[in-house]
Amino acid sequence: MTFEELGLDEQLLEGINSIGFTNATPVQEQVIPSILNGRDVIASAQTGTGKTAAFLLPISHKLLTQKHDEKKINCLIIVPTRELATQIVLTMEGLSYFTNISCIAIYGGGDGPAFANEKKALIQGVDMVVCTPGRLIAHINMGHVDFTGVKYLVLDEADRMLDMGFSNDINFIISKLPANRQNLMFSATMPDKIRLLAQNILHNPFELNIAISKPPEKIVQEAFVLYEAQKIPLIKEILRSKKFESIIVFCSKKLNVKELTHELKRTGLRVDEIHSDLDQAVREETLLRFKNKTINILVATDILSRGIDIEDIDLVINYDVPHDGEDYVHRIGRTARAATDGTAYTFITEKEQKKFYDIEVLLEKEITKAKVPDFLGETPAYNPNIRRKPYKKKRNFKHKKTPKKSPRPE
Repeated sequence: MTFEELGLDEQLLEGINSIGFTNATPVQEQVIPSILNGRDVIASAQTGTGKTAAFLLPISHKLLTQKHDEKKINCLIIVPTRELATQIVLTMEGLSYFTNISCIAIYGGGDGPAFANEKKALIQGVDMVVCTPGRLIAHINMGHVDFTGVKYLVLDEADRMLDMGFSNDINFIISKLPANRQNLMFSATMPDKIRLLAQNILHNPFELNIAISKPPEKIVQEAFVLYEAQKIPLIKEILRSKKFESIIVFCSKKLNVKELTHELKRTGLRVDEIHSDLDQAVREETLLRFKNKTINILVATDILSRGIDIEDIDLVINYDVPHDGEDYVHRIGRTARAATDGTAYTFITEKEQKKFYDIEVLLEKEITKAKVPDFLGETPAYNPNIRRKPYKKKRNFKHKKTPKKSPRPE
């Protein structure tokens, strides 16, 4: 199902397209309509199933299409860690890029200016607050928070919050909220304590228990840990080997598709590209040429990973690590269909190691790390749990953004 079919606001669809999302995940297909219809929701869904967008998109749609007080907090999202809070805000910034929805992360460990920035946002009003329980309670105790405008409450990774001892904090925060609100709870597992919490705060909820599908065992999965500059030389080496006859290369961005296709064409390979910038007629013609073996290499975005039936694919290459586990499964599922075997390679740069590790955890499988050819030189170690030097972004709060008309650069 496409996001257009879910009936989301055009401004959101523009943001979704700029990020590169095309089709909704199973979680999104089932949860978004329920939230749009005003139902409370309890969903058992792990990281990597698209659950974050499953609540951000319908809440954003309602903020754009329904009357609300812009000088108050409208949506409260409570999470267990600062890392998750930051991740959700970054996702929201992409999805809401063409809207005027405001969002701020509130968590402990920051300096004085960060706390002052949070205080300013809470007092002036902000559409979405993504917070850890302890930090929010500090602001509540100082009188910075007015919850009278809250219409939506989201508890994300609820089981983890209870495991970390936040039960009393969550109940304290909920006691301060208006009774008339929509409640959404997401949890990787559903132990009794989560069921009890759900009984106390949810009203006639829509329930969903979904597990990510696993790739067929007959797919040979390997990953290459390398530097960004080594990706093109490595893929050229793999494709020159003539070991594989029918190949799809997936990139996360249209720009990467275009640049990689250009490089491969220069080497004389029979290759073409598919992405959303091309007319439907051009995409269909390219697909036909691939199916009839006129070309044997197709470079594409995730527009090709779902809903298109192509047989006899020998090799799938993830030139970029997919957004999440669901996308990974759909991508490599293009190979090893019917009675045939298949191979899937994934290129992992340093900044993508944590994302790939999360996919391994989700699939409950450690993917073999293949050796990069010696001629490419030294490669990074695979240490996904080491904190990389983060992109340092100032946490300046802006109450409202002016909607932008120009496309978001990729």
